[in-house]
Amino acid sequence: MKSKSNIESIVDKADLIVNGYAFTKCNIGYRVLNINNTQKAIVISFDGEPLETTMDDIEMRIVLDYFKKNKKYMED
Repeated sequence: MKSKSNIESIVDKADLIVNGYAFTKCNIGYRVLNINNTQKAIVISFDGEPLETTMDDIEMRIVLDYFKKNKKYMED
């Protein structure tokens, strides 16, 4: 588990936080971290496709739904 200061740093750098998930833009899409369980993360392409994850299928679907509903707030 990440230390509190690492989590605070991630939250501060996040482009958007939705229901405990920190979304941060990266060069291949978006990195998403579950703030409440930092062992759970996903990388999503700019098109919304999961590229890499440590989440189970249910949590991944929830995060992808959050992404689709909120992507407009992360665009430049």
